[in-house]
Amino acid sequence: MNDQPSAQPNDQPSNQPQLTHMNEHGHASMVDVSSKPITARGAIARGRVQISKALADRINANDIAKGNLIDVARLAGIMGAKKTGELIPLCHPLGLDSVSVEIELEGTTMHIEAQTKCSGRTGIEMEALTAVSIAALTIVDMGKAVDKTMVIEGIRLVEKWGGRSGHFKVEESS
Repeated sequence: MNDQPSAQPNDQPSNQPQLTHMNEHGHASMVDVSSKPITARGAIARGRVQISKALADRINANDIAKGNLIDVARLAGIMGAKKTGELIPLCHPLGLDSVSVEIELEGTTMHIEAQTKCSGRTGIEMEALTAVSIAALTIVDMGKAVDKTMVIEGIRLVEKWGGRSGHFKVEESS
């Protein structure tokens, strides 16, 4: 290994956020959370899938060959949240206390919201985001025979609580 000093990714002015997954050598590293207290934590993420009217009509009629699209996508989102630590490098595997995924069809927009909760030493935002992402991908997979033009959009964290950084909530615009 090269022991020569190099520019460190964390050599930023103190007012700049630090990259947490880089060690002192500038290498990717799982964050050590062993000294952090266990606290109740939660997160909410949302996203959308834009679909055609033809697919919306088929979903409303529960006429999708692979089964009830909303139920399957909801279950896939929950399963995805449970696998987050395996899917995202350097993400801590967490014991989830609760995962809920709600999916609502409004016109030609499938609205997805996931809420995750745990008692742990690190945040649970990635699990909520993964749940929304996997639910959206499942909608695309199940609907692609009817609509090849679907668009996944707007996946984002809208709220988190617990831990050292406290409460965060996106201000919704009217």
